[in-house]
Amino acid sequence: MADDPDVEGAAEQAIDRTVPGERWTFDAEVTACFDNMLQRSIPQYDVMRAATTSLAARYTKPGSTILDLGCSRGEALAPLVARFGRDNQYIGADISGPMFDAARRRFADEIEDGLVSIQEVDLRHSYPIQDWPVSVTLCVLTLQFVPIEYRQRLVQEIYANTQPGGVLLLVEKVLGSNAEITAAMVEIYHARKLANGYSQEEIDRKRFSLEGVLVPVTARWNEDLLRGAGFAEVDCYWRWMNFAAWIAKK
Repeated sequence: MADDPDVEGAAEQAIDRTVPGERWTFDAEVTACFDNMLQRSIPQYDVMRAATTSLAARYTKPGSTILDLGCSRGEALAPLVARFGRDNQYIGADISGPMFDAARRRFADEIEDGLVSIQEVDLRHSYPIQDWPVSVTLCVLTLQFVPIEYRQRLVQEIYANTQPGGVLLLVEKVLGSNAEITAAMVEIYHARKLANGYSQEEIDRKRFSLEGVLVPVTARWNEDLLRGAGFAEVDCYWRWMNFAAWIAKK
């Protein structure tokens, strides 16, 4: 994708008409329409984003790092950079090359000024480098793409790098407590996607492409994961059917 700002602005408005392959990847096509994809695919997306930003702002401490794991195009970091400026350090991490490039273009001026760092990180094996203690970690629709066998280690590393009083904000797609409830929630979720302009074929192709790539677990499993890593205070601050968000405080 070209570096011309008009081209980048147009990409942000691209409508999701992706045709995924057999296995889902965050490629250049997905990156170009990612904002539209989330708006049309995540129920109450704006509500979830606003709640996450408000909690992040409340727990941000001066002289600390705000860390976004799976930052994609930088949508979660941007309002915090705008609000706190030079009081903090901002780090975005992503493994997708196109997402990494898009985030670096978005924050080009801030990166040049040393305010923002965008790092290409494989969360299965490594962790972002930060100079200041972390007060807020954002993990928005990211952990579900990390293979289950790596999740406990990753959440433990998040805990270890969080300063006392700091928080992890975790947003995930989840399973219901049993197969029947899960099926009911998924059916309602797919009906919502149909109402947002996706065809049944588009829904089915994405679902099949994501199998084995996006692996959700139950809400209780996620809460046990957070507490098992050391977070003593865990609470759910948003939920819609098969999507949920938690704040975990150290």
